[in-house]
Amino acid sequence: MRKSHLIKPVLGSDYPVISHGKGIYLYDKEGKQYIDGSSGAITCNIGHGVHEVAEAMWNQANHVSFVYRSQFTSEAAEQLAEKIAHYAPGDLNSVFFVNSGSEATETALKVAIQYFQEQGNLTKTKVISRWTSYHGITLGALSMSGHKLRRQRFTSLLEDFPAAHPPYCYQCPLKDTYPGCGVKCAEDLESSIQAIGPDQIAAFIAEPIIGASGGAIVPPDEYFKKIREICEKYNILLIADEVMTGMGRTGKMFAMEHWNVTPDIIAIGKGMSAGYTPMAATIVSDRIMNVIEAGSKVVMSGHTFSANPQSAAVCLAVIDYMERNNLQENAEAMGQYMINHLQRLQWKYPLIGDVRGKGLLCGVEFVKNPITREPFEITSKVTDRLLSICFDKGLLVYPAVGGVTGFSGDSILLSPPLNVTKEQIADIMDILDQSIGELTTQLITEGIYITEATS
Repeated sequence: MRKSHLIKPVLGSDYPVISHGKGIYLYDKEGKQYIDGSSGAITCNIGHGVHEVAEAMWNQANHVSFVYRSQFTSEAAEQLAEKIAHYAPGDLNSVFFVNSGSEATETALKVAIQYFQEQGNLTKTKVISRWTSYHGITLGALSMSGHKLRRQRFTSLLEDFPAAHPPYCYQCPLKDTYPGCGVKCAEDLESSIQAIGPDQIAAFIAEPIIGASGGAIVPPDEYFKKIREICEKYNILLIADEVMTGMGRTGKMFAMEHWNVTPDIIAIGKGMSAGYTPMAATIVSDRIMNVIEAGSKVVMSGHTFSANPQSAAVCLAVIDYMERNNLQENAEAMGQYMINHLQRLQWKYPLIGDVRGKGLLCGVEFVKNPITREPFEITSKVTDRLLSICFDKGLLVYPAVGGVTGFSGDSILLSPPLNVTKEQIADIMDILDQSIGELTTQLITEGIYITEATS
């Protein structure tokens, strides 16, 4: 076999070669069909092979694909910024384009710190976050991430920004129970702010629904309203990391709309381009931009390909397609349909501890004991096993490992493209049902999992 020069996620592993995709389906070179049950990395919101997007690529490339943002603007970038500002809540009217979600959250960090610097406040230099969170893989974004598995190799290089406990009701890190707890996890943020010193903190960043590190952990309804109040009390900006949740994924254009809370800065990506081009954005409120415009007039961030017209035109086509096909509304309806099916599987398999999510960002958590909610040891590789079984059967799902302790906890995300149908969801559930059954047998056979029937 010819040696590959491509560095792949797991060295030495064989990966099928993709041929093409259409709708929610992908096909490898051998002709095998896969259902994209995770939209790749919760990215392909409109599915694969959309002709209108390919046409937009061609049209823009025939005019101009690249200009440098310090020399020119473009109609495509201007129109995309206007479109995003139209959908953004409150006074979030200014858009800074980057190339990935990591760059979007890191730009949010820089803007937050600069906002206070422009006012002569040089001590507010921290952007704190929560444990069981993920904001990106670049060093600034990873510093804000409370994902211990992804932090551990680079700990010496990272800032200690994770400070507060997450709103993880199923596995409450504060050992309490909602609603009697009074949303103690929100109060934990205030305790963290007081311990660090509010004069040191520029912003607090959070995912509206915790994705890659927790498997679609949805907070209590009161949570973000309390968080907003705490941030205002201590003059701290609120950054919503909507890279995974934004652009219709949860049934709203932005997930923060579920709780009627408006952040100061929003980071988006993934579904903004639906995987058709590398592009993301940081959306900034007027009150922040007014301060910068009155001062240095320069947002100290940027990348070579930021706001390139080729990617902007593609993203515009993606959003236009979403609008024409009512994909946001479909995500809400199909998400509830999927949750209902997952709950039926929960009754069938004690291995499933929790089913959760909003819209088409659905999570399933697997536990050793559904009564005590004890997680499996990380060495059991429960999530990896399930991913492999599903993959062999032609279903792609997304892993969310380490949510409980940082090094244990097994969850998956089910997040197909937003134009998925009921019939296609039924197919996804059939394969998932078979796969969890096979996983259960495998774990019992190896003595990793004991049910009442086998004890």
